[in-house]
Amino acid sequence: MHTPPVDSPPHPPGHRITARAAAALAAASLLLLILVAAEWHPLISLDGDVARTTHRWAVDEPGLTHTFRILTDWVWDPWTMRLLTSLVVVWLLWRHAAWWTALWLAATVTLGNVLQQSLKAALDRPRPTWPDPVDTAHYAAYPSGHAMTATIVCGAVVWLVHHYDAPRPLRRTTLWLAAISATGVGLTRVWLGVHWPSDVVGGWLLGAMVVTLAVLVHRRWGP
Repeated sequence: MHTPPVDSPPHPPGHRITARAAAALAAASLLLLILVAAEWHPLISLDGDVARTTHRWAVDEPGLTHTFRILTDWVWDPWTMRLLTSLVVVWLLWRHAAWWTALWLAATVTLGNVLQQSLKAALDRPRPTWPDPVDTAHYAAYPSGHAMTATIVCGAVVWLVHHYDAPRPLRRTTLWLAAISATGVGLTRVWLGVHWPSDVVGGWLLGAMVVTLAVLVHRRWGP
């Protein structure tokens, strides 16, 4: 007796989970963007309360503040993250001859930066101002470029390390370093008084959204 073949699902479960995660992150990012643009009072009030508290701590703890300035200006700076991206691109070309993936990574980071700058220009949100600042920053506040860039670069690197089935200790180390970097840079930006907390949360959400969308593209059209 002939048994008809069972149709396979159009997309593997991992693809569907990634697509749902991307949709959830996009929805959360859009909601926060609307609240910031509308200057929703509860959000603005919370931003102000947290920013005033952390600025007071920063003034009272100059040693810790100096350490945070080094971390945010050198270790987790967007240009440091772009340098890391360049090194990973070279690694992909040298070890795996992965031209498509190298181009994918460079395009992901570049498009993330374009999105970030476009939103900054569109919203033109003022940064916090203080009579006794401990650090300075320029251009619009939302979203945090440091938080968004670190999330995109670190997230993409973590995915690539798993994609190429690196040894488990390397995968774990990369994951921990990425989590510490993306979280740490966001917290330092608030501590130093150059961003509102919602700027950082927006950077994290948008960065995670860009990474998940990029993974979908790689799985769908990658070689």
